[in-house]
Amino acid sequence: MENVVIFDSPGKGRGLKATKEFWAGDVIFSEPSLSAVVFDSLAERICHSCFRRQEKLQRCGQCKFAHYCDRTCQRAAWAEHKQECSAIKAYGKVPNENIRLVARIMWRLDKEGSLMSDMQLITLDELEDHLNDLQEDDLKELKVDIHNFLDYWPRNSKQHTIDDISHIFGVINCNGFSVSDQRGLQAVGVGLFPNLCLVNHDCWPNCTVILNHGSQSAVNTIFHSQRRIELRSLGKIAEGEELTVAYVDYLNLSEERQRLLKTQYFFACTCEHCTNKTHDDIKMGGREVEGIKPSDEQVKEATDYCFGMMEKMDKARLNGDYHEVVKICRQCIEKTEPILADTHIYLLRMWSTMSEVQAYLQYFEESADYARKMVEGYMKLYQPNHAALGMGAMRAGVTHWQAGLIEVGHGMICKAYAILMVTHGPTHPITKDVEAMRMQTEMELRMFKQNEYVYQSMREAALKNKPMTMLHEPKSVEEGIKNLFHRRK
Repeated sequence: MENVVIFDSPGKGRGLKATKEFWAGDVIFSEPSLSAVVFDSLAERICHSCFRRQEKLQRCGQCKFAHYCDRTCQRAAWAEHKQECSAIKAYGKVPNENIRLVARIMWRLDKEGSLMSDMQLITLDELEDHLNDLQEDDLKELKVDIHNFLDYWPRNSKQHTIDDISHIFGVINCNGFSVSDQRGLQAVGVGLFPNLCLVNHDCWPNCTVILNHGSQSAVNTIFHSQRRIELRSLGKIAEGEELTVAYVDYLNLSEERQRLLKTQYFFACTCEHCTNKTHDDIKMGGREVEGIKPSDEQVKEATDYCFGMMEKMDKARLNGDYHEVVKICRQCIEKTEPILADTHIYLLRMWSTMSEVQAYLQYFEESADYARKMVEGYMKLYQPNHAALGMGAMRAGVTHWQAGLIEVGHGMICKAYAILMVTHGPTHPITKDVEAMRMQTEMELRMFKQNEYVYQSMREAALKNKPMTMLHEPKSVEEGIKNLFHRRK
């Protein structure tokens, strides 16, 4: 942690600033989780040790709850699961993810004390719990969780005061970090990383956070590397500059970002982009054609219509009725695309959903067209090295490649690779996937330029011999990683 130092950030409280200069893609610090748990809803589909998604998992023979890739993962997790395992057996049922996480944290505190390593900059006692800021409904949930925690907590474990237990619940409520699967595409759990809690928010940050799952494949656990977060620089950071990350998605309007930050993290953002409402005009603007713009009334009508159709689309998507999703999206796009700007956030949402669902249904050319429009909109709104832009460019590149549009596909994949090298780094699984795609499309592009007819003939023959497999089912609306920190719904 020699790269950072704690300081008093004006108007924010404690923060971290750089002690040296950094460049895009530099890892400023990494930090293993103090503890982490898999979400209740995914407990049988995600390994409780490495947090990887697997088709077949082995269940713990004692508590019948924890699931693992194999015996190696089970042995690696035993130190953390041992007390939880006996507690679940004694309790007779499995408590919710918040209770499980608090229990794991308290067992570790009892064993190792408040400072668990030389790298830890702050103790849990020093972190804010914001219990006094909770709404009435949240307080009721907290009381229920504490009551159930006390029933779950073993009598032979060290007993703690209600205040101490409440504090840990409060800390994870506003500082619990969303733990993703191995590809970084879906939130599958929640963990606590104390040093990360010191990094303040900015809507246009200079850093990003990714989860590195480490390696637990070796039979001997001595060769395992820990699951850890990495704070990575998005661009040049000067010595003494405050380090910031975005707690919420910049695609939201400034007013909505302010609301989310106030209700979830209990502060008002005073960053330049919120103060000046930067990009709000084009996020809700009309399409300008040859200097002519639609009236404010037309834009408002199209916006309201689009919002209503999004609600219908989300419902159809959650029901798995993807042909209905396509029908709703197409109807909305045909009506609003001539009026709304290509940076309008509702239209971008429609294009994104249409691209994802059409790729799933294997209508690749149409999917590619909507993905391209989505990326072009993102490029006008997001920072050049934003992870969402990199992931969007990757999806657009893949759909163009699948549609046989190799030149555009290769260009998009190269763009995605350049961004993900900064946001995720060269060893992250998603970056390795994109690098493999980049090499494949580069080879195919050379073949295409040498003889387009031969390339298309070979491609058609290859598809006949081995048709493209059905892509993964589109993620439900609830599964995406929307915010940096996890907040229980």
